Order: sequence, then structure tokens, then C-alpha cells
Amino acid sequence: MTTVLSSAAIPVTYRDLYNKCSYNDEPIHKDVYKALLSKSNLDDAQLKIVWDLVGPSKQTQGVVNRTNFYKTLALIAWAQQGKSISDKLFDTFTANEYPTPNFLDLDPVVNLKQTLFQQNQPEISKSYQKLSELDSVTVHLVPEKKGLFLKHSEYLVTSKKCNSKVTRRYNDFVALQELLLNRFPYRLVPSLPPKRIIINDSQFLEERSRGLQRWLTLICRHPVICRDSIIVFFLTDNGSDLQHRIKNVFRKVPDEFMTSDVAATARELLPPDNSQIAMSRETIRSLVNIIGRLKQDVDSLVDRQQASAKDLEDVALQLKNVSDLAMGSKSFFMESWNKAQTNFEGMSSQLQGISHTCLTKAAYEQRTVCEKLSLLYDILVAHKELYERLEKGLANDHQAALAKMLTLKKKKLQGAISGLDLESVEQLEAKMLAQENIISSIDLRTDFSLYCVHMETQLVFAYLGMLPSVFSNFVNLKVQTHFELLDLWRSLQSYQYGRLEKEGSNGVAPEI
Repeated sequence: MTTVLSSAAIPVTYRDLYNKCSYNDEPIHKDVYKALLSKSNLDDAQLKIVWDLVGPSKQTQGVVNRTNFYKTLALIAWAQQGKSISDKLFDTFTANEYPTPNFLDLDPVVNLKQTLFQQNQPEISKSYQKLSELDSVTVHLVPEKKGLFLKHSEYLVTSKKCNSKVTRRYNDFVALQELLLNRFPYRLVPSLPPKRIIINDSQFLEERSRGLQRWLTLICRHPVICRDSIIVFFLTDNGSDLQHRIKNVFRKVPDEFMTSDVAATARELLPPDNSQIAMSRETIRSLVNIIGRLKQDVDSLVDRQQASAKDLEDVALQLKNVSDLAMGSKSFFMESWNKAQTNFEGMSSQLQGISHTCLTKAAYEQRTVCEKLSLLYDILVAHKELYERLEKGLANDHQAALAKMLTLKKKKLQGAISGLDLESVEQLEAKMLAQENIISSIDLRTDFSLYCVHMETQLVFAYLGMLPSVFSNFVNLKVQTHFELLDLWRSLQSYQYGRLEKEGSNGVAPEI
């Protein structure tokens, strides 16, 4: 159906019904749409016409957007008025406001929406594998810096889910993080890797590139955040000056509490014993220290392996230098030394091979062990920071609201004693009522924040599930590396001794 809505006003009821049937302002699931139609009291023939005209289809990927939903409501209202349903009704409609349909009890429709949403959520408390399937993103440093005068680095960002490849600056990540903290104040939004004013350190840039990839991975694999249009915009938009445009597009988007369908019932979703949340917090605090130490230790092992590889490379270089020296003598010692130089050249080549193997294995260990430990550490620290944000923000807001209420009550009591007129007392009562509504909202926010923290804790524990495989890979890699190096060293040992034995068999005795 290509007919557009006319300039007639959209009734407030239309928007309310859309909010009832949509989760977080997303298009409406076909099963929810079907359930709504069943509550219109129309016959099957009329419902089929509505479905064919504006219902879910292959073109709409099996969902109903806001425009088609509004058209649905208008068609149902006209059908309830006894009119014959067709798209021509929109062309000939001249009233100021579209008609309002009547529905039976919509509680089953809302419950179905909630059920479908819960079913579509990954079982984050059971499987880290399900999280890793949400998306796979990469962040690679672009070799050439951009800018005419002030040079800046750019990063190539790819997303498997969005099938996208875009170029981003560090400040684009900063803009995205700020928006996410405002949109999802009660979710795990990790800190970004640090920024330097003057960047001339290639190692720092490479480390920051890995940090940005871990950050974006945690964001794109978050079961709630990854669904938000802010993420899709960041991963797919190819326009220039993204950091300012993304803020302009999303700066007025309300936070999750204002749009969540579970905000009013979050208390019912909390565990019966709230001490469970406090215990989980202490557990994660301990894990921050433990995983932090593990990460530091493994990083140190990789650093030492890289340093050892570089030392071996230098040994190989110096042996090559010895083998290239021209001594210019024909004595018996010099003849023996020429043979030794040949040996040094061979040893240099094999030592370079050992050095290369050490560096290759260290780089692989960095990717498969160190980076995963860093990813786990990042999300643990993000959980700790989430608690700190809540304690500094939500608790203070709540205390400020309570203090304001007590002040108003005190003023009312003092006014009653001093004989204020009736109008002044009524004004104070109106202020008290407004403040009570604010406190009620803060209570709902508190419940919602606790619910979110509970879910984020489950998310952290799901990530903790990667730890056994990480250290299994660590052990397997160490065994493989040591066996390969053992073969290389034995090959070098056999090569050198073979030369000496051959020399000894010719009756040449080494001189001391």
C-alpha cells in the first residue's frame, strides 16, 4: 500500500496504542499485530483486507512500522463505522482528525509483546557463545594520518551484523560513548582507552586500536544496547563529521527508563532477596582484582617472550657480523677460523628463525589470550563503574527529592501555625503533591536501576564463562610453542656439533 496519510491530525490514542504494542519504539511484531486485530471485533473477511493492505509482509520483513500501524487503526475505525474498507478512504478523507477505533481488553496483547521480547533475548546467563553471535566487529588503525595541519589517526570499523565498513576517528567513539551513557545510564558502558593530545607513538596507537575494538565489541554484543538505533547509525553512516551529526540526531532521545515497557513493573522482576545483588557486587569487586592480576601476569609473560625474541635476533645479527669479518691471514689458525665463520653464519640464520617463531607465537598469544583477558577485565571494571555512577547520581537525586519534601512539609506546618490564608496552604499542598510524584518516579527509577544492575551482573557472569577456554588455549599454546622451539634448538645443536665432529675426525685439534 503506497497511499500516504493525509494532513489530518493523528489522535493521541494512536500513539498510546503504538506504545502498548511496540517495545522501545521498535516496529511491531506480526503476532502482536494479529492479537490486536482480534480485539477489534471485526469479522475475518474485514481483518484479512486490513492485513493485506497494511499488515506485515516480505517487504516490511514481517513487522509493522508506525505509519502502517496508524493506517491500521484508521481502517479498523472506519470498518467499525460500517464503511467498506479500502485504501481509497485515505484519499477521500477530509476531517480534521482520524477516527478512533474501539478495542476489547488489550492486556493479552501487551502480555504477548512482553513474552515475545523475553524470548528474543539471548540467554546471557547461560551462554557466552550466544553473546559472541550477536556481532563480530573489528577496529584497525589506518596507516596514514589525515589532516592538513593537525594530523589525526583514523580507524577502519567493520561489523558482520550490519555488513558495514566505515572510517571513524577517536572523537567519534567519544561522542558515541556520551550518547550511550545518557541513553543507558543503568547499563554497562565501559570507559574508552585513553587519549593523548600529541600522538607520535606507534605502539600507543596500536594498543588504543585494540582497546577500541574491545570497547566496541562489548557494546555491539550487549543484548539491549546492540538493538538501539544509535549503534546502527555509528556502524553504517558514511557522512562526514560524524561526532557532531550523531549528537544532533540523538541528543533528544530519552533515557531507557522513559521508554522501557518494564520500567513500571521492574520491582516484580527483581530477585526475592535483594542481598543477592549486594553479594554479586562484592564477588565482582574481587574478580576485578583477580582478573586484573591474571591479565598483568600474562601480559608480562608475552612481553618477556617478545624481549627474548629481540635478544635472539640481536645475537643472530652479531654472529652474522662475525661471520662477515675479513681477517686477511693464511695461518693455520685463520684457516680454522674461516670454518668457524661459516658455522657462525649458519647459526645466525637458524637463530633468526627461532626469533621469528617466538615473535609469531607471542603475537598469537596476545590475540587469543591477552585480548580476551583484557575484554573480561574491561567488562568487570565497567560493572564497578556502573555501581559508582548509580551511587553518585541516583542516590543523590533521591535524597535531594526527600529533603525537598521535608522542607515543604515544614513550611506547611509553620504556615498553619502562623495562620496563612487558604490559598497559600493550597499552593503548598500542590507543590507537595508534585514532589510526591517526583519521588514516586525516583522510586520507580531505583527499582528499574536495580533490575538493570541485576541483568548486567548476569551479563558479566556470562563473560566469565570464557575464562576456562582462555586458559585452556593458554596451556595448549605454551605446549605447542615449547615443542616447536625445542625442535628448532635441537636442529641448531645438531648442526653445530656435526661441524665440530667432522673437524675433529680430520685430526684437527682445537687450540686453546
